Amino acid sequence: KHPGFYRYTTKKRFDFLIDSTTQTINDSLTELGFYRKLKPLYAQIGCLHTGVSLSKEYSNYLDNTTTLIPLEVFITSERRVFITKCYSQNPTIPLKGEIVAINKRPISTIISSLLKTIPMDGVNETGKILLLDHRFAFWYQTMIEATENFAIDVTSSGTDKTFNINGVSKNVFPTMKSLESDYKKPLEFQIKNNTAILAIHTFSKTEINLHGQNFKKFITATFKTLKDNKVENLIIDLRNNGGGTDGNAAFFASYFFDKQFRYWDRIEVTEAISKEIKGLNRLFYKKPLHKDNSYRWRKMWLTSEFDYYEPQKPAKNNFAGKTFLLTNGLCMSSCSDVIAILSDNKKVKVVGQESGGGFQGNTSGIMPTTKIKAGLRVTIPLQKYTNAVDPNKNVGRGTIPDYQITPTVEDWIRKEDVEMELALSKIKDL
Repeated sequence: KHPGFYRYTTKKRFDFLIDSTTQTINDSLTELGFYRKLKPLYAQIGCLHTGVSLSKEYSNYLDNTTTLIPLEVFITSERRVFITKCYSQNPTIPLKGEIVAINKRPISTIISSLLKTIPMDGVNETGKILLLDHRFAFWYQTMIEATENFAIDVTSSGTDKTFNINGVSKNVFPTMKSLESDYKKPLEFQIKNNTAILAIHTFSKTEINLHGQNFKKFITATFKTLKDNKVENLIIDLRNNGGGTDGNAAFFASYFFDKQFRYWDRIEVTEAISKEIKGLNRLFYKKPLHKDNSYRWRKMWLTSEFDYYEPQKPAKNNFAGKTFLLTNGLCMSSCSDVIAILSDNKKVKVVGQESGGGFQGNTSGIMPTTKIKAGLRVTIPLQKYTNAVDPNKNVGRGTIPDYQITPTVEDWIRKEDVEMELALSKIKDL
């Protein structure tokens, strides 16, 4: 029922991966052991919406242990790993020290192993690296080892030293939700010196409404303000935007076109899903159209969910000025869709790092979760979205920035906004 299962990995290759994984199983496995076999296998699908997770019971068990390495790290483009924060009671561990090994495992081997387990669209790695920058301890615990003692080999100021430290519990780290919602409001807008900055932290209607905002009203008012004030330059900040409501993303895109445009090309499901559109289901969905060996959703009067593969109308007060769009590896799902559409149509100059979601689209939409052996939970997306972009461009990748820039470890620790600084400098050069 997964329509994008072989989108990036051929059936022949995946059959080999399944067989080779099966051959490594010689005895019964614990839940965690089974999880460690499946996680990298699922990641090979190249779909960030397809997931396997530990049972809630086992996750709660791990949360109450002291088996997390008490460090936050920053991984450079050369895969060097530096300490950016330490939660250990050992005060001598050097900030910006480079990790060489953990419990005698070379750090290069650890990073390579972890990258193979993190799901992301296609072969993208910017999102994987950024997740490790934020949650290295958690990935290490579940995929490498859950232990209470760590021997960390560190190089700092030309000196090599081993630090023996104890593990910590989950509560010493900031929550992932706090990292994802590190903003005052989901939608923020300001104008300085004829340059406007519009930050959209999420496209999720629910999240935006929870903060007392209305997406369409906010965006409508914003672009009217841009026109009334004759603003010439616009910076859109979509960094760390994990996506959300497709209608919001498509509506936002319409403000950069002055004529009809295409957003999605098509939405596909498998034959198995198509066969389920009968009886009461026909009240909500039309029978998918069988075309070119695929089953494609058709527009339905009851829902606007499938409206966005039809020609889209440009918005009133659309913006024709110079636009820079800030991205990183945590721009995913519908956020990645809108970045791809604006970039492919040359409506913006993209600054930052490759987006985490696929340039060509993603597999998501309806995403049921079910339990499999050992209590593991599996999430399977049932709709394959194809963006209306050049089908031969960035295949298996996210949107590649026009101006690529990555923070250094010093930038990361000091929270320097190198992407914004680059965009502002490009505006000054215009």
